[in-house]
Amino acid sequence: MEAKAILKKVRTSPQKARLVTTMIQGRPVKEALKILRFSSKKAAKFTEKVLKSAIANAINKGAVDEDQLKVISAYADAGPVMKRFLPASRGRAMRIIKRTAHISVVVGEK
Repeated sequence: MEAKAILKKVRTSPQKARLVTTMIQGRPVKEALKILRFSSKKAAKFTEKVLKSAIANAINKGAVDEDQLKVISAYADAGPVMKRFLPASRGRAMRIIKRTAHISVVVGEK
């Protein structure tokens, strides 16, 4: 049995979020939560939130013990991009791209 949770439009770049999601793939849930709690990355806070939601989804979906759960997959996809412009010299404009990410976590039994 698997349960999934997705957090959309997180205000961090997908590349930085992928650094965090690869740390927890294939690990038991308790170990993954410890890794995320003590990580200094900004995306770790968001990934921890998604992981807790996926655990709650698994428990509500069926009678599964939290100790039996394992992170099957965790990934970050690109979300919508906010485009802003900054005035530059000689009448030009510099484009600033503010990226967002969709963080997904799938948990299942060992």
